[in-house]
Order: sequence, then structure tokens, then C-alpha cells
Amino acid sequence: MNYQVLIADDYRMIRQMFEEIIKGAGGRYSLAGTVDNAEEAITFCRFHKVDLVVMDVVMGSGMDGIDAAAEIKKFSPNTKVLIVTSMPESSFIRRAKEAGVHSFWHKEVQDAPLLDVIDRTMDGESVYPNAMPEVWFGNTVSTSLTDRELDVLHGLVGGASNSEIAGDLGISERSVKQHITDMLNKTGFRSRLQLAVRARGDGIVINDCHTV
Repeated sequence: MNYQVLIADDYRMIRQMFEEIIKGAGGRYSLAGTVDNAEEAITFCRFHKVDLVVMDVVMGSGMDGIDAAAEIKKFSPNTKVLIVTSMPESSFIRRAKEAGVHSFWHKEVQDAPLLDVIDRTMDGESVYPNAMPEVWFGNTVSTSLTDRELDVLHGLVGGASNSEIAGDLGISERSVKQHITDMLNKTGFRSRLQLAVRARGDGIVINDCHTV
């Protein structure tokens, strides 16, 4: 069977690389099209037959790839979605599963070649990494942060106050302050502002992708 594949990524070089993979797959796949943002991916799937969407998460401004996947699944439940990313954002895997994304592939740390993941996905398998990649975050690594510390960090990146973070997470302000102190001790950063700026810059928290 010949599957129609849509590629959605805002980097031209990445799109071209993915195109070559699809074109060189021995006739099992055909390139349905390429787009550079999530909104165009949704529109394309509404008006064309697409069996698989290979889509990045963060594509400039506007909707992100995971939200677009959820939207596509609403009107085209048989279209499979493979999310790709180079970001170590901790919430992406959870959000992708909640959105009905079939498989997930990390550009920088490849447990398997992309074509292998595509083949397994189209054969009915759901392929996910066990965890997001580990990156240095100050004096520590991103995986040393607890889930609750990451929750607090999302709030910091979003500009929330301690009281707002406490209300969102259902914990006390004292607990929020302690988590911030613990992260500062782990990372060696001097302030909550530096903590937030570095988390956003290093891709550990992508706040504009609805991770709060």
C-alpha cells in the first residue's frame, strides 16, 4: 500500500531531509505535501487524503504541532500523526499522548531512525521514547528536576507569582518557595529570573506551547 505523507516543519532544511526520507522509502510512501506551520497542516488535511502527518511541535508563532494533531484527529481520526521535536520540554510526551498522537521522535537523540519509526507507526505500533533527552541546566541536568519542580518552573517561565503558582498547583506558597530554592541550589543560578530565562532558552520549558 502507498501511504500519503504530509510534512509540517518550519525549517526548510528539515523539511527537505524528511522529503528525501519519504521519497527514498521504496514506494511505500508518497509525499502528499509540505507546510511550515500547524494551521496549514490542519487545512491541508481537511482537503487532501493524508495517511500520516510528520509534524514538529514548535513552529514559530501560532498553534503548536501537538494542538494541531488534536484538531486533525477530530475530523480525520484515521490520519496518524508522528510528532518530532528538538526540544527537551518535559510535557511534550504527556501532551502528545493526550492529543492522540501515535508516535514521537526526537531529532537530536534518535532511539531509532525516522523511517523505522514511520514504518512501525503505519504498521499499527505506537512508538514513544521512554523520556525526553537530558540536557545541562546550570550545574545539573534537566532530568534531576522533580515533576513538581518542573511544574513550578513552568509557572516561573510564564511570569506567575508565587501565590499564582501555588493556586494553580494546589500547594502552599511556602512549598513553592522551597521548590524554587531547591532548583537554585541544584543549578547554581542566582535568581528566579535567571532560572526562568535559562529554562526557556535551553528549551526545558516552552511556555508558549501551553505547558503551564
